[in-house]
Amino acid sequence: MKTALTIAGSDPTGGAGLQADIKVFNHFGVYGLSVVAALTAQNTTTVSSILKIEAEFIEKQLDTLLNDIRPDAVKTGMLYSVDTIKTLSKIIKGYDLRNLVIDPVTISSTGTSLMEQGVLDVLRDELFPLSKVITPNIYEASALSGMNIENEDDMEKAARKLKIFGPDTVIITGGHLEGGKETVEMVYDGQTFHRIRGRKTKGEYHGTGCAFSAAITALLAKGMSVIEAARKAKEFIEFAIKDAQGIGKGMRLLNV
Repeated sequence: MKTALTIAGSDPTGGAGLQADIKVFNHFGVYGLSVVAALTAQNTTTVSSILKIEAEFIEKQLDTLLNDIRPDAVKTGMLYSVDTIKTLSKIIKGYDLRNLVIDPVTISSTGTSLMEQGVLDVLRDELFPLSKVITPNIYEASALSGMNIENEDDMEKAARKLKIFGPDTVIITGGHLEGGKETVEMVYDGQTFHRIRGRKTKGEYHGTGCAFSAAITALLAKGMSVIEAARKAKEFIEFAIKDAQGIGKGMRLLNV
């Protein structure tokens, strides 16, 4: 059986973070492994607290797991500290882990910062060169590229800038792009731009970025190409949004 590892924060709602990742892996028939990178106290309306996991313990989790099981693909989500990222870089190189998907989580769906100062620069310098795919949303791509993204031309320019930092493929997710009735995921492999379009759905939904990157990770573990995985991940997210559940007082939770 194919396996995928998520290294991410814990979300008690199960709507994002490693809980959501494991559910998505399972949906695609891939066995989910997990390493906790941070703990959060959150619900569908707010993140009230974050507890940092020390890098030494993250390294211990990874060493113990990887000495027994080698995942077919790996994704990262919330990586709260600079020390965590430097530790992951060392582990990924040391174990020669492949099919690395970086979801550069910066803020929660409810607007809370999910990283310490300086994390974005280190993430870009340390992990992007090791990655198969990075999946920033509009806000994250803006912060990482240093440019304001207002339209698809801007998405292309930002993707070109981010490609310079070394990922094999850049996917900027455009669900937060202002205006219009469509969403667009901009996929750039250094030579060709692919636009994956979909219909924008009204409402606020928790964990769409986590689920999208987790779907790509699972599909890469199964041997798909990046563009094929991205298209299938997009279809999956659209169905998950359509069937989202309003079980809390805030954002709806994807049905994965």
